[in-house]
Amino acid sequence: MSDQKIPIDVDKLLKNKLKSLSIGDLEKAISNAVSDLVGEDYKCAIDEVKYTLFSGADFHLKIELSYNSDK
Repeated sequence: MSDQKIPIDVDKLLKNKLKSLSIGDLEKAISNAVSDLVGEDYKCAIDEVKYTLFSGADFHLKIELSYNSDK
């Protein structure tokens, strides 16, 4: 077994790709994932987004059952 350590790619770590995502696209993707898992139509709202230095994000997420009177 080798004791070689894999070097950390600092450039990759500091480039927060989450900043390039639109909040609307992220809300839609989460809504679709939850709806597929539960079998009901859900909507998602994201608030208070704070991007972290190391390629992360903290945010408030609200998921609610969508009510469609046509169904």
